[in-house]
Amino acid sequence: MSIAVDVADLARALQGFGAGYLLTTKGGNVKVVTVEPTVTDGVVLVESPGRGTLANLADNPALTLVFPPLESKGFTLLVDGTAEVSGDDVRVTPTGAVLHRPASHADGPPAPEGCGNDCAPVA
Repeated sequence: MSIAVDVADLARALQGFGAGYLLTTKGGNVKVVTVEPTVTDGVVLVESPGRGTLANLADNPALTLVFPPLESKGFTLLVDGTAEVSGDDVRVTPTGAVLHRPASHADGPPAPEGCGNDCAPVA
């Protein structure tokens, strides 16, 4: 099940997660690094993700951020975006975001706001 997250609510959504993973590609190879980004005015800032990640983004600015659930069978936050490299940092303009968990995890913790296992409001 996937629930759309308004990118305007992304900063609030990230408050329910810890560190995440930044996925980039180059030449068909995927690179994954651990990140702890911040959101300001709708832009996600990833500080110093590393030279390999910066090289990948110079070749292909499309990326995905993955924030795993803090609880077993909870929702994962997935954020797609486009990157702009700024020195050693990356500024991400989100193009879409969803809270996701497989149907087989519907018996996991209830979503926020007590709406049961079938929804997960961000606001």
